Amino acid sequence: MTFLKHSTELFPNSYRAVSRGKRFGGFCKLRFLQWVFLLAALFLTYFATFGVNIFSHGDLDSRVLLLREVHHGTPVVVKQPSKHRKQYRPCEIRLLDSVNGLVEPKDFTNFTQFLLDYIEKEDKPFGSNNFEHRFGGHQTLQEREKSFYAANQTLHCGFVKGPPGLSSTLFDLDENDKAYMNTCVIVVSSCIFGSTDYLRRPDRRMISEYSKKNVCFVMFVDKQTLSTLSSDGNIPNDQGYMGLWRIVVVRNLPYKDMRKTGKVPKFLSHRLFPSSRYLIWLDSKLRLIADPMLIIEYFLWRTRSEYAISNHYERHCVWEEVLRNKRLNKYNHTAIDEQFAVYQSDGLTVFDPEDPSTPLPSYVPEGSFIIRAHTPMSNLFSCLWFNEVDRFTSRDQLSFAYTYLKLRRMNPDKPFHLNMFKDCERRATAKTLKHRLLSPPSTTKSIE
Repeated sequence: MTFLKHSTELFPNSYRAVSRGKRFGGFCKLRFLQWVFLLAALFLTYFATFGVNIFSHGDLDSRVLLLREVHHGTPVVVKQPSKHRKQYRPCEIRLLDSVNGLVEPKDFTNFTQFLLDYIEKEDKPFGSNNFEHRFGGHQTLQEREKSFYAANQTLHCGFVKGPPGLSSTLFDLDENDKAYMNTCVIVVSSCIFGSTDYLRRPDRRMISEYSKKNVCFVMFVDKQTLSTLSSDGNIPNDQGYMGLWRIVVVRNLPYKDMRKTGKVPKFLSHRLFPSSRYLIWLDSKLRLIADPMLIIEYFLWRTRSEYAISNHYERHCVWEEVLRNKRLNKYNHTAIDEQFAVYQSDGLTVFDPEDPSTPLPSYVPEGSFIIRAHTPMSNLFSCLWFNEVDRFTSRDQLSFAYTYLKLRRMNPDKPFHLNMFKDCERRATAKTLKHRLLSPPSTTKSIE
């Protein structure tokens, strides 16, 4: 004890030093715990940011492999779809105030001139026991290649009759409807097959009296759709009209795929309306909210174009459209791959918005709204585009760029005046509504 007392006397500040040591030890423990929590927080932040990519690495690899497969080993950057649906709105466009005094520009139809005729009938090949009548005919690859030349020719363009005993072309119309359609010069057209949509009536307040009297509004339907519309309270009057729409009933639909059947009036309007000069096509999800004559003036006459279609509101590269169709199971994946492989082998390239030589602002159209003059080049392009849909898939956005670029490449001295306008301009003239029912994925045969 004497020693301890003596020690205290020798070191009078020793107790204070021990107290400081205890406090310092507690302080170190506190700092250590703070660092532990800080590192844990940083780890959790890193995990939240990059962890999804770590655990989805297999999906990412499969997506990259698919991209390499479709582009011969060259990776293509594809935007990931947003979890939140974007709102796409119309933009302001300067339509004329009135149709009064509206006159077609002088020499407007002075575009590339040549004569087109169409294959009307195919005979059963000698010795063939498995002949199948097809609305689009049996176009060979050699005929397909030759048809892209803008020259006098006879080509496949739907409405092909079969051998004796099969006089129907399919897509059969009543003779009275045919007679009416032969009188049409300016047309607004749409269709509903398989009861996949509601009837969208044009906004009468926006349609001039001139257009009501001089423009044909024609809605193609099948019997099933007519029955469904009737149950909705939409019944044609004695003249066959529902509002401005003249209802034309189609019998013997050419395809089981209702979407592919809808391509007949969409692309082959020059065949359905042989006397018409202009046509506006509306998908059944659209409601017209502007006057047809003002639309023709704005998209065709003002731009000196013979064909007008909007670009897609989100996608501009066919590679993106292919992946989108497969991701959402819009069509049989094998059929899409076969079609895309053919297009790549024939020179289809990735859309490059930075390339000044790129001929279009987008390689993917929205496709639901088309304004066209029935000129030889416009009619040829429409036949070619239809033939691609007939041969491959009904997803016409996949074949648009290939058809346009090949037609342009094979006719360098014969321009096709196509106006690809902004999608917001489409929304300013036609309101987009929801479909009644989405069609299931379809299948198609391989290339012949």
